[in-house]
Amino acid sequence: MANTQDFTAVMKDMMGAFPVDTKAMEEQFKTSTTLAEKMSAVTLDAAGKSTELSAKWAQDTLGKLQALTAAKAEPADYAKSVTDFASASAEAAAENMAAFAEIAKKVQTETLELLMAAGKDMSEDMTTAAKKATADVTAAAKKATSK
Repeated sequence: MANTQDFTAVMKDMMGAFPVDTKAMEEQFKTSTTLAEKMSAVTLDAAGKSTELSAKWAQDTLGKLQALTAAKAEPADYAKSVTDFASASAEAAAENMAAFAEIAKKVQTETLELLMAAGKDMSEDMTTAAKKATADVTAAAKKATSK
């Protein structure tokens, strides 16, 4: 009767001959989490500035609406009030959209800088890991052929 071969020892030898560098994996994880932290900081900063800008714009608009809705002595004053409100609103919209564009531009610049730095760090990590893996595999191959 045929017995089933036990592959435990074979797998153990094979895995031992193919070493895994956990330090390289840890460094890659640290690099990734650092990038995520910095990207989150950029995102949260932009969100905060955008929220402040939106709230200020809303407050300014509400203030202008109060002037618009105030009772006037002459009917022509209503037309002037509406014209003033429309003009002020258009001016405020242009200013605030430019401010939003500056926030977006800053986010874009900071994101690009972070990604470039992260790419450099990851490239260095991968090069170091590849050199170590090559040395380990070469040593394991020499050891295997010498037996």
